[in-house]
Amino acid sequence: MSGALIIAGFALRESLRRRVFVVVAVLTIAFLALYGLGTWQISKETGDISNGSGVDGDIIAGATLLGLSMFATLFLGAILAVFLTLGAVRGDAERGLLQPLLVRPISRATFLLGRFVAAGSVCAAYVIVVFLASAVITNVFIDWWPDQVIVPALALGAGVAIIAALALAGSVVLSSTANGIAIFMLFGAGLTAGLLGQIAEALSSDTLENVSRVAAWLLPFEALYQSALNGITSDTFGFSRFAIDLGPFGGAQTFGAGLWPYALAYSAAVGAGALWAFRRRDL
Repeated sequence: MSGALIIAGFALRESLRRRVFVVVAVLTIAFLALYGLGTWQISKETGDISNGSGVDGDIIAGATLLGLSMFATLFLGAILAVFLTLGAVRGDAERGLLQPLLVRPISRATFLLGRFVAAGSVCAAYVIVVFLASAVITNVFIDWWPDQVIVPALALGAGVAIIAALALAGSVVLSSTANGIAIFMLFGAGLTAGLLGQIAEALSSDTLENVSRVAAWLLPFEALYQSALNGITSDTFGFSRFAIDLGPFGGAQTFGAGLWPYALAYSAAVGAGALWAFRRRDL
């Protein structure tokens, strides 16, 4: 494990040298400032939502805005995961950077584990912090707090860690450009699965709903994201909940207690596949 931590430290220092985290910090501050501005403006209209509608305007506005910020947070986390792992294997191998590292006692398995620890931990911590910051901003301006905080935050963190694992696995066999395209297409496929679920609910289509759920299980970062969305209004019922389900927040779904062990097994399977391909690759 010490070897993996050495590789993780090396990867993080390389990211610092390339000023990846500086760019991420600047863009994140800009995102949170824009989110705060939008939340502040919408907070002035929550009374109009409540008047005569039978719903709580603060709940509708707060849940919808936080739900949309969660999508943006996951997207930003996916971008960070891709850029932290873009050329982690094939790119570094082609530049001659791996050969000095992959000698005893540093094995290929240790190298992959170290790169995943670096990317997965950074990306998970990033989305958790941004989610919590968004929740605080929402509470400051709209006086609404999500029904659950810890579980949705962990679900977002686990989702982006899975994206990091997929990106790292892709870097074994794909060039940096092809890998980036592939991961963003997978992210788009997950988004499409969520949209299909909303359409299926509106049309009462069991076929579309089944397709959506199967796709979410095949791409469990989407299932974790939908589960996180569900968690922030898990205790909200009545007309307010119905109004939320009709809006852009309607992607919320529950996947049961089996989602977390499945996500862990999925990540392990992705890692095993990446290691198998890495061992067959000549450097």
